[in-house]
Formats: sequence, structure tokens, C-alpha cells
Amino acid sequence: MTARRRGRTAAPRAGLADREGFLAWAMLLPSVVYIVALVGVPFLLAVAFAFSDVTTGDPSYDFVGLRNFTAIFDDGVFWRSLGNTLLFTVASMVLIVVFGKILANILVADFRGKWLVRFLVLLPWTTPVALSTISWLWFLDSIYSPVDWVLRRLGLIEGNVVWLGDPGTAMLSVVLVQTWRLTPLAAVIVMAGLVAIPRDLDEAARIDGAGFWRRMLEVTIPLTLPVIAVAALFGAIMTFTDMTVSYVLTRGGPTHATDVLASWAYFRGIEGGDVGQGAAIALFLFPILLAGAIAILRAVRRLEAQ
Repeated sequence: MTARRRGRTAAPRAGLADREGFLAWAMLLPSVVYIVALVGVPFLLAVAFAFSDVTTGDPSYDFVGLRNFTAIFDDGVFWRSLGNTLLFTVASMVLIVVFGKILANILVADFRGKWLVRFLVLLPWTTPVALSTISWLWFLDSIYSPVDWVLRRLGLIEGNVVWLGDPGTAMLSVVLVQTWRLTPLAAVIVMAGLVAIPRDLDEAARIDGAGFWRRMLEVTIPLTLPVIAVAALFGAIMTFTDMTVSYVLTRGGPTHATDVLASWAYFRGIEGGDVGQGAAIALFLFPILLAGAIAILRAVRRLEAQ
């Protein structure tokens, strides 16, 4: 009995590098600090400012309760921005998922030069959004637009289209540019799901005589639905909170036709100087985005359980 105790006490103690619990916290600590510093603190400041009368001219803090929320609810531009945000998000998300799925099918195919094609496909995602959006200002110019030149050559239009000056075409332009920007990300996510599908299932479907569309509808899409839902979630989050495309292309115009909640919060809080109302508008994004994320994640769980 004494020898056993001596053997136990004589065993070397594990160092810090051998302790899994310590290593787990040590590896997670930088991420926690990053999230708290760049997400948690600004969120708490936004909550505090939303219930105050802070302005750029008078930074003193006075609690005003729900006055800022009452003011923005009485603002017609706020409700229009909310409708534009929902339209912008839903339309972009649908197009991103559809084109992302098509692009993913192309990228997983075996053809010559596919690595170069994959590199070129990722360029819209890797290019800074402000820089790429500025290039679209030239593409959609009312006089020198190459898009108009191509459409005229094809006989689809007779004269130049004022893409960014008409409310309908302005929103369409913003949606299409956002789709062009985020489709590569969705394609990469869906491509990972396509690669994970066992080849035996596709080969068995081919042996049974299933054509391309039948294999797509009965094998590929059902097996990749959870991944497609994740791609839709990323697209929705990045679109719902984005203001760069609409700000650079149209600055919310014409007549607030492309204003979204993020851009209107910026115009109201930063350019307009009413920090309290700007924070209240920005804070309004949180419950809508949280509800949408929860709904999509629940759908993903149900799809995975099937």
C-alpha cells in the first residue's frame, strides 16, 4: 500500500502545455477578447445611446427613455428603409442561393483549367466591396455604360437606361451588385456540400436511369439542403447589415428608394448628428436579424434530422 502511494506521488505533474482545459481556454481567449472588444462593447454603447439625447454637437448623456424609438416610428423614411431592407435581403438571398448552386455545380465539374476558373470566381468576394462597387458606378453610368451598349447591340433597348436615377432600376441595380458580390461565397459553401456527397449515390442513380434533373432534384438538392440553408443564412446576415453597396451606388436615392436601415442609421446618426436616433435605428436591426437567424437555424436542424 505504501509503495503504491509513493508511486503515485512520485509521478511527474503535468505541465500547462499538457492540460487540455488550460489549452482550450488559452486558445479561445483571443477570440473572446476580439468579440467582446469589436462586437460586445459597440453593441452596449448602441443600447445606451438609443435611450439618450446624445448628438454630435452635445455629447452629454441624458436618459430620455423611448423618445428616440417613438420619433423613428413616426418617421416615414424609417418605414420605407425597413421595407427596402427586407426587399433587398430577400431578393438578394434568393438570387445568391440560386446562382451559388449553379456556380457550385460548375466548379465541382472536372474540366481543364478549373483551378483558374475557381480563382476568377472568388475575385468578386476578395475584392474590397467599396472598390468593386465604384467600378459598378461606371458600368451603370447613364451615358457611358457598357451594359447599355451591349443591350443596344442586342436590340433589347433603344436608348440609355438611367440605372441609378429611377427608383425601380436603382433597387434592381443594388440587388444585382450585391448578388454578384456574395455569390462566390455561397458557391464555395455549397461546393463543400457537393463534394461531401458519396459518389455511390450518384452512380446508383445513374444506373437506375435517372437523368441530370432527376438526380439534381432527388439526390443532390435534398442532401445539400442544410448547406444551402447555411449559405442563405450567411447571405442574409451580410446583406441585411450591409450599407456599402447602396451608399456607394446611390447614397440611398433617388428619394430614399434604396435606403436601408443601416444606411439610414448612418445618415441620421453620423451625417445628421442625432446619435441617439441613429443608434435606435441601428438597434432595430438586431431583433429582426436574430429572428431570421433562429428561423433558418431551426430549418437546418430539421433538414439534418430527416
